[in-house]
Amino acid sequence: LCCRKFTYNLKLVSATMEGLSSSNPKGYLATPGPDRNGEHMMGTTIMAVEFKGGVVVAADSRTSTGSYVANRVSDKLSKVHEKIYCLRSGSAADTQAVADMVAYYLDMHSVEVDSPPLVKTAANLFKMTTYNNKDRLLASIICAGWDEKKGGQVYSIPLGGSIVRQPFAIGGSGSTYIFGHCDASFKEGMDQKECEAFVSKAISHAMSRDGSSGGVIRMAIITKDGVERKYIPGDKLPFMKDD
Repeated sequence: LCCRKFTYNLKLVSATMEGLSSSNPKGYLATPGPDRNGEHMMGTTIMAVEFKGGVVVAADSRTSTGSYVANRVSDKLSKVHEKIYCLRSGSAADTQAVADMVAYYLDMHSVEVDSPPLVKTAANLFKMTTYNNKDRLLASIICAGWDEKKGGQVYSIPLGGSIVRQPFAIGGSGSTYIFGHCDASFKEGMDQKECEAFVSKAISHAMSRDGSSGGVIRMAIITKDGVERKYIPGDKLPFMKDD
C-alpha cells in the first residue's frame, strides 16, 4: 500500500509539473507580466520638413518590446554626417545597423572627394542597403539634411528600399493618425519657426493617439550653420493648442 501511494504521488507531481511547464515555459517562479523578450521595435512617429534655409527633423522617444515600453526617452535622430541625419522606424537593431553602415561609408566618401557628402548620396546609400537586404530587414528611414548644392532636402526610404524626395515626410506607426492633419496644415514656403510648430503639433497629435508613440519630442534644425537640437518634454506638448 505504501509503495502504491508513493507511485501515485510521483505521477501526480509529474503531471502537475508538465502542466506548469506547458503553461509557463520559463518555470514556476517566472514573474508574470508583459512580454519583455520580443524584438525591440521603433513603433514610433518620425517627421521631417524642408524650409528655405534647411530642414526640421523630429521624432517621439518611445521604444517598445511587445506591449512593454523598453525605453521612454530614446533618441531616434541619428547623425550620419555633420549636416545629415536619419530618422529610424521599424526594428531598432536593423535601423541602428543600417545607420552605422551609412555613416561609415559617408566618412570614407567625404575623405575620397575631399568635401562634405551630399544629402542625396546619403539617401541613396540608405536605399541601396535596405533594398539589397529587403528580405532580412525591417527598416523604414527618413534621410534629411543640408548641403551646398541643393540646400535642405528630405528623402523618404520606406520598407522595401524605394526613395522619394518630398517637401515633408512622415513615418512610423503614429503617422497613420496624422496624414489628414499634415495635408491640411502644410504650406509651401514656411519659415523655420512655422516648420517647428507644424512638426511639434503633428507629432504630439500622433503621440496622443498611437499607443506605440510617446515620451518626449526630440527635434533638430539643420542649416548651413550646423545643427541645433531642441527638446519638448511630455508635459509641454502643443496638443490641441490653437496658437
